[in-house]
Amino acid sequence: MVDVSQHDLVPDHSVVDEADLEAVLDEYDIKKTDLPKIKRADPGLPDDAEVGDVIRIERDSRTTDTAVVYRLVVE
Repeated sequence: MVDVSQHDLVPDHSVVDEADLEAVLDEYDIKKTDLPKIKRADPGLPDDAEVGDVIRIERDSRTTDTAVVYRLVVE
């Protein structure tokens, strides 16, 4: 079976640890549940991602070198 997460077109996904998460939430003045959602079944997620984790996604961008977005893992 093909590992989709290793494909060149799939951006880097990583689980955010609690210390970094607090800094992100404080920076944007939001709660964890205010973040956009991503389903646990998404093939791009890391294997260790669990429901309730926050994922950092780094995408290539035309206007900036990289664009970083955050998603909350849901069932």
